[in-house]
Amino acid sequence: MSQNEQRTAYRAKLLTFVGDPAETSGGACFEEDGLLVVEGGHVVAAGPYASLREQITPGTAIVERPGKLIAPGFIDTHVHYPQTEMIASPAAGLLPWLDTYTFPTERGFADPEHASNVAEFFLDQLVSCGTTTALTYCTVHKGSADALFEASEARNLRMVAGKVLMDRNCPEFLRDTAQSGYDDSAALIERWHKRGRQLYALTPRFAPTSTHEQLEACGALARLHPDVFIQSHVSENTDEVKWVKELFPGHRSYLDVYEHYGLLRRRAVYGHCIYLDDNDRARMAETGAVASHCPTSNLFLGSGLFDFDKAGSAKMPVALGTDVGGGTSFSMLQTMNEAHKIARMTGHHLTAERMFWLATAGAAQALGLEDTVGTLRPGSEADFIVLDPEATPLLARRSGLAQSPEEWLFAFAMLGDDRAVLETYAAGKRVHRRA
Repeated sequence: MSQNEQRTAYRAKLLTFVGDPAETSGGACFEEDGLLVVEGGHVVAAGPYASLREQITPGTAIVERPGKLIAPGFIDTHVHYPQTEMIASPAAGLLPWLDTYTFPTERGFADPEHASNVAEFFLDQLVSCGTTTALTYCTVHKGSADALFEASEARNLRMVAGKVLMDRNCPEFLRDTAQSGYDDSAALIERWHKRGRQLYALTPRFAPTSTHEQLEACGALARLHPDVFIQSHVSENTDEVKWVKELFPGHRSYLDVYEHYGLLRRRAVYGHCIYLDDNDRARMAETGAVASHCPTSNLFLGSGLFDFDKAGSAKMPVALGTDVGGGTSFSMLQTMNEAHKIARMTGHHLTAERMFWLATAGAAQALGLEDTVGTLRPGSEADFIVLDPEATPLLARRSGLAQSPEEWLFAFAMLGDDRAVLETYAAGKRVHRRA
């Protein structure tokens, strides 16, 4: 019997969710002495050790992690795997950064061997940071998506990815056409969507790099495949917003361009969403489209500050993304750190419980995957992490003085990074252990 098939019980502190902590009293459930029971790659039970100890049947393997925290694996809702090697590249802003670094870097993904090499390193980084699901941009090259999916499938990770669509306002060496983008995306959906744990996302880079014809073709594919994901960028930067207004005259807003082509719906995820107006936020809420807040990228590129209060008032679905390589870390803990600061700058207080929810169960709910990942509910896929409050001397000292679960989790969010991730499990199998 393999480790993935054998019933295994993990005993540690335990964090689970029954609702958004900002809306539901007791939305976060913290067990000082918890038990997680896993079998066949799925969760059997999770809760207090005292009430679940009978789940430890004869033959159950027992893994003790005293003092550690078991939580659902993190979900990164916006990241560019081809930008892994250009992280921390200096530029004056978003648009010059794209021209100087992003496009030349992505050119290399025409080489399948290079794409595979970067995909493997990228997934190493994700799991070392406790991320078990990510919405990932590939490049315009069809093979870049194949490389990412092949590497993810080999590790049995739950990944969402897509080939970028881009047929104007970019270098010729990265340009597809409305027809070739449609054909490549259709073939990738056929090959990868729902194959094992892989899911596909239609991926127009952003409105300025797609013609009307390409966006129409993308909308047609979206109608043919109502359960595929859609991912793009919207209202990240003031220069970008002005550019969209010039390229798409007659539309009420940047977001309205996507809605016009049928790209605003459940499982549509838009990075940044900084410069939305009240009407935009209402449309996001009504359609179920998700705002992926990418704080380290927004600060690094000087894009602006996401407004949690306005998003909350509109009941707009929100999750977190690293946006590497505009983002400066693959760590969702570091992403929480910066999200907290941006929220404070706009007069909003993000609790640790809410930040962990946004990076796990909240993200899964926004993506329509709430019964699959981001949770430790019985029957869900056993993607989980083990966090170590003694990973660094400073984290250990602060955690040791915490007076509540909120303070303890807040220390992880403010002081944690990949070093705080002791182990990462995907479908019940350990895929990372800190050296």
